[in-house]
Amino acid sequence: MILFWAFCAALLLVAALFVALPLWRKASSDNDVLRDTANLGILRDQAAELEVDLQNGLLTQDAYEQGKSELQSRLVEEVKITEQPAARPPRHPAKVLAVVLAVMLPLFSVLVYLAVGNTDALLPQEAIVADADGVIHSEEALQRLEKKVKRISKNPADWWMLARTYTELKRFPEAAAAYEHLVSLVPNEPQLWANYADVYAMAHGQTLQNDEVTKLINKALELDPNNVTALALSGSAAMERKDYATAITRWQTLIDQLQPGSPDIEVYRGGLKQASVLLAAQPGGKETLAKLSAGQASEKTAANSAASITGKVSLSPALAGKVAPTDTVFILARAAQGPKMPLAVLRKQVKDLPLKFTLDDSMAMQPQLKLSGFQQVVVVARVSKSGTPMAQPGDLQGLTGTIKPGVKGLSVVIDTVMP
Repeated sequence: MILFWAFCAALLLVAALFVALPLWRKASSDNDVLRDTANLGILRDQAAELEVDLQNGLLTQDAYEQGKSELQSRLVEEVKITEQPAARPPRHPAKVLAVVLAVMLPLFSVLVYLAVGNTDALLPQEAIVADADGVIHSEEALQRLEKKVKRISKNPADWWMLARTYTELKRFPEAAAAYEHLVSLVPNEPQLWANYADVYAMAHGQTLQNDEVTKLINKALELDPNNVTALALSGSAAMERKDYATAITRWQTLIDQLQPGSPDIEVYRGGLKQASVLLAAQPGGKETLAKLSAGQASEKTAANSAASITGKVSLSPALAGKVAPTDTVFILARAAQGPKMPLAVLRKQVKDLPLKFTLDDSMAMQPQLKLSGFQQVVVVARVSKSGTPMAQPGDLQGLTGTIKPGVKGLSVVIDTVMP
């Protein structure tokens, strides 16, 4: 740090000299006036001496004229003014400005850096080892991290490690405080808000029936309506307040995000069944349950229809001799940017070409990878010699440019041999 400040001081000194020296020299140029005045006085004295010597007979007229001519030449060379200068002010304005700038420039630069710069970055960075989940398992390392965040308070990674470690140690009040600071640094990350809600609930009576907890959960869902942690907490909170309809809605949305075979999926399905039984036991509960089921089915159908892609696939006549009628044809949609896993797949044979197709969410290979979950996709039609959807050399392919889900009437021509 000392070296950094020394380097900054040197730069500021150079900058101040660049600004102040020209002003100071400008002010000093007025010394020429004083020098000219002194030279003029000397020449006048010498001219007076020539007059006296001529009157006393010490000089001839020719010598006098020659001396006078020499003095006039010197006057032209050495003196640039002909009048006595006015009295100068005691302090030249340019010199005053030079002094002010030499002082204010470094001072202003330091104040600006302290206001908008990051002085914490000058502090030595300590290596603190955490596991893949960001949890620190050494008490010494935790103490060093606590000291570090007090000095360097704007590093989200350090606050995340601290919050995760406090949570693992069940130090929930400290974890809540760490998450509070963390979400101020990273306000648009839904998972942080969901984690904050979880530890806040644990720190305040281990209950989700808390206005602050509700606000934190809602913030997470506002940023990401499909955040698994927030959906789980929201469903549990609804169960606590006996709002079984909301619990069913939240947990059903959560289950739709989980992969089949996930260890958590059966837990939430059990909670969903329990909420359904409790809702059905309430007056009018069966009707509400039926409406929820119908509404969820309708929403899935609407989303599926809105995201579906329709079109026609045909084979280029130039490639007709390279395929057999029983060769497999895959028509699939994949994300333009992101996972290469197909979002929807349809399997046919060459003998079915040309054919009209529809791709929608019901054809997804994984529940979390659906057409409706992406803004830009590419539709691919491929004749697979191996019978697998993965492209192989020798396969025939045609594809579209980048499109949005919901496009109708596409035309895809299989016209390229894969190298």
